[in-house]
Amino acid sequence: MSTPENESVDARLKRALPFVALVAGLIVFFALDLQKYFTLESLRANRVVLADYVAQNPLLAPLAFGGLYALVVAFSLPLGAVMTLAGGLLFGLTVGTVTVVCGATLGATALFLAARGAFRESFARRAGATLKKLEAGFQRNAFSYLLTLRLIPAFPFFLVNLAPALLGMRLGPYVLATFIGIIPGTFVYISIGNGLGALFDAGQTPELGLSIFLKPEILLPIGGLILLSLLPIAARRFGLVKNQD
Repeated sequence: MSTPENESVDARLKRALPFVALVAGLIVFFALDLQKYFTLESLRANRVVLADYVAQNPLLAPLAFGGLYALVVAFSLPLGAVMTLAGGLLFGLTVGTVTVVCGATLGATALFLAARGAFRESFARRAGATLKKLEAGFQRNAFSYLLTLRLIPAFPFFLVNLAPALLGMRLGPYVLATFIGIIPGTFVYISIGNGLGALFDAGQTPELGLSIFLKPEILLPIGGLILLSLLPIAARRFGLVKNQD
């Protein structure tokens, strides 16, 4: 049985290959300037064609869109906001939210597995005492930590996907915290996307960015969810629950 120390170069390359492929895809995306096809203006110009396709393919269209969204997240393409708005415009609140949340979770899981396979062992060998303590703490409270990070849209999505992979989080809690944690923010954007047709007809564009989440009707519920996600950590901190070290 091989260990990280005596693992062959070929084996290390094979483990790193999925992550390298994802990085290569990101580079190709920018090199070919493909971002110009994923803009609000492009969505405005093609919404009738897209809506007709969805109407003619009620089962295939959400699956295709969810698969595309998974690729966007896995390759860390900066298209999340526009894609989520498109999901609301094309599929409505319920189907749009389910499609985007499932697609984003699949893409984040793919990136998590690729990063863990490529860097986990080398990161663990090079981690100092401080990082090892951080890793231990993250493992104890991983679900609550990640759920909180998912609920706070201020952190880059790709970074939140990578950190748990390097800090030894297990796959099951990662997937569950990701799935649950992205629902509120996704629903906000899907709701905006659901009214995007009326905005387009009025010659307006939706408000994007973090300012959306600063509105009281959005900030208060999400803030409450963040506090709930932190309760297990607080309970351990104040001795209400014993650490299982």
